Amino acid sequence: MKAFLILEDGTVFEGIQIGANKEIISEIVFNTSMAGYLEVLTDPSYAGQAVCMTYPLIGNYGVCREDMEAKRAWPDGFIVRELSRMASNFRKDITIQEFLEEQGIPGIAGIDTRALTKILREKGTMNGMITTNEAYDLKDVLPKLKEYTTGKVVEKVTCSHKYEIKGSEALEQNGPLSGSARFVPEDYAQGKREMRPSITRKLNGTGKKVALLDLGAKDNIARSLAQRGCDVTVYPALTKAEEIIADRPDGIMLSNGPGDPKECESIIKEIRKLYETDIPIFAICLGHQLMALATGADTFKMKYGHRGGNHPVKDLETGRVYISSQNHGYVVDMDKLDPKIAVPAFINVNDGTNEGLSYTGKNIFTVQYHPEACPGPQDSSYLFDRFIKMMEVGKNA
Repeated sequence: MKAFLILEDGTVFEGIQIGANKEIISEIVFNTSMAGYLEVLTDPSYAGQAVCMTYPLIGNYGVCREDMEAKRAWPDGFIVRELSRMASNFRKDITIQEFLEEQGIPGIAGIDTRALTKILREKGTMNGMITTNEAYDLKDVLPKLKEYTTGKVVEKVTCSHKYEIKGSEALEQNGPLSGSARFVPEDYAQGKREMRPSITRKLNGTGKKVALLDLGAKDNIARSLAQRGCDVTVYPALTKAEEIIADRPDGIMLSNGPGDPKECESIIKEIRKLYETDIPIFAICLGHQLMALATGADTFKMKYGHRGGNHPVKDLETGRVYISSQNHGYVVDMDKLDPKIAVPAFINVNDGTNEGLSYTGKNIFTVQYHPEACPGPQDSSYLFDRFIKMMEVGKNA
């Protein structure tokens, strides 16, 4: 069946319908990852958006539910050059076409995704429609596209109630982590090509209580903490700061999430209360932006954002560069930072935008990228270890 992608500037792409057969209007964004399409589809940060994958072949290893970052898929739509109808992977549960149908996500294949990406890079992210209606009328469609906004999507993706994840259970299943999984060169030379986690010792900090504010959290954030022995309590996004503080956590984690950070007015007020405590705080992505807004800084929308598993970030303290996984369309404005409150800790090597902050006189640090993700390198997972050590120091202070 024919399908059409209509952009708000009037550009129309014709392809074939994939996934669920329904019409959607959404914000059109692109992701440059060569793999990890299931993690993209199940990342709550994509709520309110339709994702174009720049890599030309998507779906060749199918869908393994064990790799999902949430219990369901979140994007409004999916856009690819070619969708593999066959899945060649012993771990796969279903094909990606079956997954899209199951999750009710419509999509379009067979279009020039390179041309679409160039348009979004040159003109900026814009809204679009995926439809199978061959009788569409641009005079009717374009006003609807210009009116669309993602709205307050954090409330849509957050958990409905507080729940706990015991670190002891994670340790039993996976073993304690003393850092990221790693390749051992001599093992590779001998043909042992599996990723091998180092489990030579338990980290100091095992048993720490972490409060995770779910702004649209990927499952691997809680898992990364639990595998290091932390007992994680997950809180809905609209939880009052007083409730979190009353539970006496050793540390607070602010998760990733979707949408414009400035739409989260009530959440920002609660985060300000958390900032005013002495509890160590680590924030990722949207959490990083909300902490900045809560302390008087500003954010702005990027032209087309950072979405992919190959973005270089530089640690300003050590000069080391990490290859990171990212998914954001907004960024903290470094020109409006008060150095008495926070200073830049990481920057994006490609465009110089802010990738992390260190808060002056506080046990708080935040990053824009995803240390819990596995885009290939896992070297930035050390940030979880840093958070645990910060909680240990705070407890002994």
